[in-house]
Amino acid sequence: MSIKRWGLGLLALLLLIPGLGLHAACVDNVVLVHGNTGSPGDFQNTYDALIQHGYTDAQIYAPSWGNPLCAACNDHNGSEETPVANALKAAIASSCTGRIDVLGHSMGATLAAREIDKLGLSSKVDVFVGIAGAFHGLWSCGTYPFNVVTSTCGYWGLSVGSPLLGSIAGHRFGQKMYSIKSWIDEINCYGGVCTVGGVHTSSIDGENGSLTYAYGHYGLLWYTAADQVGLL
Repeated sequence: MSIKRWGLGLLALLLLIPGLGLHAACVDNVVLVHGNTGSPGDFQNTYDALIQHGYTDAQIYAPSWGNPLCAACNDHNGSEETPVANALKAAIASSCTGRIDVLGHSMGATLAAREIDKLGLSSKVDVFVGIAGAFHGLWSCGTYPFNVVTSTCGYWGLSVGSPLLGSIAGHRFGQKMYSIKSWIDEINCYGGVCTVGGVHTSSIDGENGSLTYAYGHYGLLWYTAADQVGLL
């Protein structure tokens, strides 16, 4: 069952309960950006937590991007950008506050950051949350330009020192920025090394705070939903 269909069903049920208004509370719209070869459904726990906190389905945007069957084919340039850029712009256009909150997991975190930066939307983003992102690169991709020869690890990818990562380093992606990270993340801590230049790769330059858990790469997304919503 898709996030959108599930949400509409729940909304219909809620409207049958006496005393509940027909109008949603005025809160920032939320954009949820899944990771490489993932899907919007990866954010189901986060979606559920948002609904429990009074958000409606119409206030939650979850774009689907990239080739779901080829992790090595996806990067941060071209067709991968379009669904995320469109979701960000649509969420802002329909937001009753004029601003949005953005949560991205894994490569979705850096892709969301890239689009916010490229489109000049940081002033429209209240809270940006990067969950298990690789903002400083992946050692499994190698070091640019001597990186693993795939799109995911190339110029527009996640190799350490890639031009893509350099282009967003030190930039702001929202009024407040938070990272959610782990020291046992099997993707970001390749070979047991989580740091790049002494900094955890999931940390965001200039972040307002960081939450650390003893979860793996996907556990950081699935099991921290309540805390994710608490940051908004």
